[in-house]
Amino acid sequence: MLAPRQFHLGRMLLYVGQPLLLLVLWDIVIVIAFNLLHWEWVGAKNLPLTLYGGAVSFIVGFRNNSAYARWWEARTIWGAIVNNSRSIGRQLVAMLHPVKADDPEEEAELAALKKRLVYYQIAFVHALRQQLRELDPFAAIQPFVNEKDLEALRSQRNVALAIQQKIGRALLEAKMKGWLDSIEWQSMDRNVDDLADAQGGAERIKNTPLPKQYDYFPMLFVHIFCIILPVGLVESMGWYTPIGSTVVGFMFLALDKIGRDLEDPFDNTIYDIPMLAITTNIETNLRQILGETNLPEPTKPVNGVLW
Repeated sequence: MLAPRQFHLGRMLLYVGQPLLLLVLWDIVIVIAFNLLHWEWVGAKNLPLTLYGGAVSFIVGFRNNSAYARWWEARTIWGAIVNNSRSIGRQLVAMLHPVKADDPEEEAELAALKKRLVYYQIAFVHALRQQLRELDPFAAIQPFVNEKDLEALRSQRNVALAIQQKIGRALLEAKMKGWLDSIEWQSMDRNVDDLADAQGGAERIKNTPLPKQYDYFPMLFVHIFCIILPVGLVESMGWYTPIGSTVVGFMFLALDKIGRDLEDPFDNTIYDIPMLAITTNIETNLRQILGETNLPEPTKPVNGVLW
């Protein structure tokens, strides 16, 4: 995700890049042809630019609203993952209790289980982040699972789901040992279900892109508009045509690119949801709940990008 930073005109122009440069060159060609070569046929002041521009802006705006809705839904889903991760971490530490009082062996076993389950939850969010970005999850989860579990997970296609299964089985075993009562177990199981729902929502966005028409036709209509724009302006604006055409064309080209950049919030680009920052924050919160003090540093923007 691009982090907020100071206004920079050059960076904004480079955002559109090659299409904007081609538009400037096309504007210059039209002006030279009309004013120096006296090719009056290249000018057509009666073109319905206002009507066409209004239609294009409506189409592009509709596509951008759809793209931003996907991006914002993805951010909302990860907000739910943050909240449920904190809740399940708090419940693990607060609700798991020994059956026998003053039994050091049982208390040590229970403490190990709490840490293992909290670390499973940390591994889950890191694995989900990597899966959504189509990256290898195992390097990210290796610090939080033992070698036996890591080898077992390597055979799984959906690693995040497999980790959730381990959490569910461990909670059920804790209930059977008397470390959780039925109400406590149901409360924690609901949080695990909510995490599964969030994972499903993120995977739905990842696996169901916007229809290709939403990408192709708005881009086509914007480019057509940019091509005819100097043709319709050259008779009235003369040598100033490149200024007016470039400014208007830049707005349409930028809007078109914004929509395409937001279509996939899990595409491992600078326009992604900042999942690395979110999962690092979750890891910090959960390890703090365990009482650990050697916590990871918050993720900071790199070259203006928060990953």
